[in-house]
Amino acid sequence: MKKNIFLLSFIPALVYWYLEETQTIEVAVIGGLSLAVIEVLFEKIFTKHVHSLSKMNLILLLILGPISLIGKDGIWFKLQPFFTGVLLFGYLMFNLSKGESLLWKMTDELKLKNKMPEVILKKLEKHLAYFLLAFAFFMAYLAKFETTSTWAFFKTIGFYIVFAVFMLAEVFVLRKSMREYLEQQYLESINDSSI
Repeated sequence: MKKNIFLLSFIPALVYWYLEETQTIEVAVIGGLSLAVIEVLFEKIFTKHVHSLSKMNLILLLILGPISLIGKDGIWFKLQPFFTGVLLFGYLMFNLSKGESLLWKMTDELKLKNKMPEVILKKLEKHLAYFLLAFAFFMAYLAKFETTSTWAFFKTIGFYIVFAVFMLAEVFVLRKSMREYLEQQYLESINDSSI
């Protein structure tokens, strides 16, 4: 069922793209907003829960959609990924500044036996925050200067492609960080045993 919910997140952006190409901006925005609401309702019905990110995206669309309608300009609707990325960046960085890590909490909740050290996960989370911020500005650029087709591609499958490239690069960074961490732990254990 989770795969179906995953695929549902594409629908409002794709419908908006189609309607903007074939109808007026008002019809496109109303169609995109309607499907965003339906998406959250489906999530609630099928998973018995609505994720915080889904709620945040819906609230953003409910704010930006009417602005698009009033201004008769779809860019406000298309700026939702920008605001989502900026808010996620702020949330992650705020937690990290307090010494907390969302990724560390998630690994605790999953009760993983072999989890990465917290310092490494915090480094990954910081990189992830900056990735989300950079992607947010990229989406703002697409919303303003590129076609809705290009925007819709990166709002949907393009995000996952770019994220996969980011994570592939991050694997090399994590390997280096893990090696340095293990060397530091080894040196500390030698120092402790010599005392």
